[in-house]
Amino acid sequence: MKTIYLDNAATTQIDQEVIKVMHESMQANYGNPSSTHQFGRKAKSAVETARKNIASHFNVSASEIIFTAGGTEADNLILHNAVLNLEVTRIITCKIEHHAVLHTCEYLKKSHNITIDYVNVDEFGTVDVTHLSSLLASTDKKTLVSLMYINNEIGNILPVDTISKICKKYHAYFHTDSVQAIGHYTVDLQKTPIDFMVASAHKFHGPKGVGFAYFKKGFGILPMFHGGDQEQGARSSTENVHSILGMEKALEIAIFNLDKDKAYIENLKLYFICELKKLSKEIAFNGLSSDIHKSSYTILNVRFPVENSMLLFSLDLAGIAVSGGSACQSGSNTGSHVLSEILQTNEADTTSIRFSFSKFTTKEEIDITLLKLRELL
Repeated sequence: MKTIYLDNAATTQIDQEVIKVMHESMQANYGNPSSTHQFGRKAKSAVETARKNIASHFNVSASEIIFTAGGTEADNLILHNAVLNLEVTRIITCKIEHHAVLHTCEYLKKSHNITIDYVNVDEFGTVDVTHLSSLLASTDKKTLVSLMYINNEIGNILPVDTISKICKKYHAYFHTDSVQAIGHYTVDLQKTPIDFMVASAHKFHGPKGVGFAYFKKGFGILPMFHGGDQEQGARSSTENVHSILGMEKALEIAIFNLDKDKAYIENLKLYFICELKKLSKEIAFNGLSSDIHKSSYTILNVRFPVENSMLLFSLDLAGIAVSGGSACQSGSNTGSHVLSEILQTNEADTTSIRFSFSKFTTKEEIDITLLKLRELL
């Protein structure tokens, strides 16, 4: 049975060039980067070169990049640091953020008595920038705004330039969970003054278990992990050398091929949308995921005109991997908190599936998926 992978928003296939780089590193860079002998120095040099190269893609300095175990840790490090180090007493976010942000905010509210305010979103999941401005203008509390660059379930793209300007106007810090954007869109942090940003390598064909946090220069960092002085004292733990080098290579490939890959994947998404509409006029698209200009070209969240709790399972049996929401919730019975927030009750009661694409997705795979959906529906 041919298997088809359409869950790239959850994780991506590792690029063969990345695997090669990691394999070579495993053979050559087995020293501990904290060791002072030549083996340690070699590994340390490789890590620092990777840091410098990664930073260059975002037009920032190497000292502003802190390697982590992924996006969730990076979000936690930033949010905890804002409260414990930068004396933030209020966080503004929205209810359709990733749980790496929402659950951390809830924890900080309970543990440090900070205020959490939620900016309104409309029925398409679009952030209400007027409401954000009014929230920021309502108090002089030191505030962090935390809004994701691209929503991992519905693909909506945040107007980061607008948000960053609003935050600057009201002297608020701006953090964006940019996991779904890095490697897929050009991000120049000199043009868009974001204070804190995160990335996870496995979203752009790199290895799992490695990512980074960007801290704008001038912000001190208090670690969540205590032990050694790795990562400029920001994260105690022996660096994951091979994965860091894999992430560096994956990002290099993604950015070098960005325009070509975007055009290819965008055409696949547009084709899929067109063919889905032919299947049924009642098929709808959640959020702005069908708008090629306002959503990620890799994500399409489809709402089918039926309630079929077995649809996801049936596709899996047919060898087609998709998601009913974020992968982090796939084992949960609570459903998607994003869709629950933006859909009407009758809409939420039908079946929604997130399809997400990559440079490895083929038109043939899209056609096979369409045939299976026609059969199941």
